[in-house]
Amino acid sequence: MRLLVAAVGRLKAGPERDLAARYRDRAIPIARGLGFSACDVVEIAESRARRAPDRCAEEGTAILAQCPAAGVLLAYDERGRSDLPSPTLAGRIADWRDGQRPVLVIAIGGADGLDPEVRRRADLTLSFGAATLPHGLVRVLVLEQVYRTLTILSGHPYHRGNPDEA
Repeated sequence: MRLLVAAVGRLKAGPERDLAARYRDRAIPIARGLGFSACDVVEIAESRARRAPDRCAEEGTAILAQCPAAGVLLAYDERGRSDLPSPTLAGRIADWRDGQRPVLVIAIGGADGLDPEVRRRADLTLSFGAATLPHGLVRVLVLEQVYRTLTILSGHPYHRGNPDEA
């Protein structure tokens, strides 16, 4: 299964980009041993449309172009679930992999959020909580969760978790 983070916008040089690259680099050797390709990141250009709905629609079309019909779309959106423990997420991703799904696209929208069509197409929509977070930080968190998922699936001790997690 190919792992792909499709993110609207570019990360400029700085600590967010460095930390995102660090988690991605740490994930690569673990991913290959678990039947995943290296974790790719595609930066989607921010729309220059005047109206927010038009910007979301253009960016959404570009995100959806990254995910074939048989692929899995995991979207991060403020309306998503924030109650899914990391081991449960790891189990879902393993199930998708074991179900021969060709790609897992993890979508991060732009400043105006995700287009409703992306949210409708998503197999799972998650949130990092009610707070509004900067785009660069969300990308770091997404890549950390990819790394955490892979360590959980490989039995690596990185994720110590909560004994009450299911």
